[in-house]
Formats: sequence, C-alpha cells, structure tokens
Amino acid sequence: MKIALRVLITLAFTLTAVFPAAAAPFKKLDKPPLSERWFGIYVDNERVGFYRQAISEAPDGYRIEGDGSVRMKVMGFSKESSMRETYLVGKGLALRSFEVEQAINGSASRISGKVASNIMRITSVANGKKTEKQLKYKGEVYPGPVLNLYPLMRDPSPGKSFTTLTFDPEEVKIKEVKISVLGQEKTPDSQPALKLRNNLYPFVNNDIWVDDQGNTLRESVRDGLVITRAEEPKQLGSFVGGLALAKKDLIYDFSLVRAEPPIRDSKKLTGLSVEISGWNDNLPLRRDGGQTVEKSGEGRIVIKTGGAVPETAAQGKPATPQESYLKPAEKIESDAPEIAAKAKELATGKKEPLEIARTLASWTSDWLHDTVEDGGGALASFKSRNGNCQTHARLYTALARAAGIPTRFVSGLVYLDGKGFLYHSWAESLLNGRWVAIDPTYDQVPADPTHLKLLEGHLPEDMAPIITIIGRIHLKVLEAKY
Repeated sequence: MKIALRVLITLAFTLTAVFPAAAAPFKKLDKPPLSERWFGIYVDNERVGFYRQAISEAPDGYRIEGDGSVRMKVMGFSKESSMRETYLVGKGLALRSFEVEQAINGSASRISGKVASNIMRITSVANGKKTEKQLKYKGEVYPGPVLNLYPLMRDPSPGKSFTTLTFDPEEVKIKEVKISVLGQEKTPDSQPALKLRNNLYPFVNNDIWVDDQGNTLRESVRDGLVITRAEEPKQLGSFVGGLALAKKDLIYDFSLVRAEPPIRDSKKLTGLSVEISGWNDNLPLRRDGGQTVEKSGEGRIVIKTGGAVPETAAQGKPATPQESYLKPAEKIESDAPEIAAKAKELATGKKEPLEIARTLASWTSDWLHDTVEDGGGALASFKSRNGNCQTHARLYTALARAAGIPTRFVSGLVYLDGKGFLYHSWAESLLNGRWVAIDPTYDQVPADPTHLKLLEGHLPEDMAPIITIIGRIHLKVLEAKY
C-alpha cells in the first residue's frame, strides 16, 4: 500500500482530528500475519490502482513481497508508478536485504542491497547505468511494508509512539519516521481496528487501521483524499484484468511474462511448448482452440500449441456447439440490426465457414482503430470504430454469431517479439467440428502458436481469475518449432 502514498509527497495540510483511546488495547503480537493480502487504491472514490502483499517465513525471519501499480492525479500532481519489491527481515522486522524493481513515469530502475554492521550497501541500475553506494545509520532500519506492524510487535497500547528509521527505495534514502498508536476505532465500514498514524510524508498525516492480527485494513491520506483498503481478490479481478488486457503502461511491467529462453521470430513459429510455473491449481485447464494443457507438478502446467500438439490430441472428437455460443449476450449484440446486416453482407458469396471467419476477422481488424481503452460492447465499437483487443474480440464474436458460426471470447497470453508474453483477448470459432483460435486484433486465422489460452468468457467475473496468476507466473520455453 506504500506505493499509493509515495505519490503524495507534495500534498499539504495535516489532519487535526483527535481520536480517543479504547479501554481494551490490542495484544502484542509475537510475529507478523503470514498471509497474502490485496488492496485497492482510490482517489476521490475512484479506483486508480492496486497492491498485493505476501508475508511468509524465511530463515531467521520473514520474507515480505509486494507488487502493484497506481496512476494518480491529485491537486495537479500526476504520477504513474509500478513496483515489485522483496524484503528479507529479521524476527523483529529489521531489514536484512532487499530487491526493488520500479517504473515511475516511464523511467525504470532496479535496486538491491544488504544490511550489516549499521551499513546498507546498495546497487542501483537505471538507464543501463550501474551505481553503488553505502548508507550509514545508527540502530535498526525497517522497510516501509512493516511500519504498520512495528507498534503491534512492541507495545500497541493507546498513546504509545515510536520513532525509528525506514528505507525509501524511490529516493534511496534512510528516513526517520514517527508512528503513534491512537487507540481502537472502527473503520468506516465498521470493522474493529486499532488506529495508527505516521508522519512518513512531509505535511501529510498517514492514518492506518489494522486488525488484531496485524493485517492492514485501511490507510487514509489527507482525510480520505487517497484511500488504500483491503479487498478480496475477486473484487479487484476485473479491474486488474482489464488493465492487463488493455496493455496499459500502468500495469505493463507488472503483467509482462518474460520467456526463457526468448522466442526468436515468433511469426514464423509452427508450434510451441511451454511450462508455466506459479500457476494457481484451482483454475481450470483450458484446452481446445489448437492447444493442449497438462499439469506437470504443483503450480506447474505445460501448454502445447500448433505443431507441438500431439496428433491424437489434435484429431480428438468433433466438438458439439453450445447454443450459448450462437446467442447474443451482454456486450456481444449479435442480434443488433447493424451487426446482423454487416455479417450478412460480409458472408455473401462465401460457402465455407473458415472463409467467412477469415473475412469477418479481417474486416474487424481493418474497421477498428486500435486503442488502449476498451471500446465497450460490439455495437458501441461498431459505431465508434475504436477499441482494444477485448473490443476486437467482442465485435468479431458478435459478427460470427450473427453469421451462424458458434464463437466464444477467450483470453490469455500472446508473445511480443523482444519483450515477452502479454495478456491478450481473442476468439475461438467452431469450424468443421474444431475450435479454431482467431485473433481479430492481429488479423490471424488461425492465431499464431504463441496464443496461450488461460480463460474463457467476456464478463467481469470471467476475467476475475486473472488476479490469481498475474504478476506471479513464469514461463519456460520447452520447444519452439519452425
């Protein structure tokens, strides 16, 4: 959640409200909560970002991982930031080592460091330039993500205050921070909590609510102007998924999945076999559409596409069209007069479903101007002629259904030469008893073998599971066929 607050350094005015101490203080904790937590970040009640934090045990201490992205514009101050951070701390939460990757307003950097004998040795890499420096200090230094835990693991009695040192990876500085225990107070949504306050940022108080296990429930800057609050993953799923599929700068670095080894000349591929680690085993394995998927271990799956698919799997049994894949749906208005008429026009004179699908995909690719913003439903984008990959997939799906071709909306990963795999949406049409991957954004019929299907469905709840894998999965290329 600290990612949200880093952008508020220039905000002025302090909070002056006084909060009474509760009669029954929280108990001192022996260790931090070992869990994963998701947070939504809001400015003026508009969601502008997210943050994920996971705490786990490590030798002689704990491992704290965090990643997220935020885009803010407050009082004329604008900033975009994406971050991945890992801290190793001791039993008392004091910093031992760290690695932080961050991209701020398009400028990427990576820093790492170790702490020993009151000296922090830091290596920084930015714009291809490597620098090293040392920071000396007295006492112990703590990473930002543990500041809310610090008083609960010492003395959370109301009225207590602590002054300690914290490391700021953005400014690469060690700073002094004061943390005060204000007392028990329910959050605005009535959750029992202990309220804390720190002065991490000049002229701005940072108010925090934590539960009796040390989990942060809510943070507030400048009387609620900026709010960071704990949320269930499914609440953030469609928001995070929408950003990833739009390939917006806000989440680009966070969602990029690098391939090891990199794929050369992906457009000439005829088949691909990859292993994905960090997979969520609760997710269904999506087959068909020219790919097979098998588990290869805990949190690991192998996906094969194109010529890498075994012949027996490629032949399979003819698929039975589901009636829903021919019907109009929310944002896929295949029954709209304009879309039905265009589908009929494009299909005229063509007998083979594959030929019709090629024509519809090519027309969609030409008709829509590619943007990072979602152009909305099929009918809206048909009229506006703007939209991202999701928009392309919706419009093609609507046209194909109107033409009598069973078609579904799918999402997953696609390879971008020189970068890695990015999240993307396309479609699958049932042609001659086989599901065929069709990408109307890139005008590919069938789509190239780097299309790795992970999800099916176009509704927000269909996209929500992406949050369980985004920013966590790693991809190893097992075989690339040309």
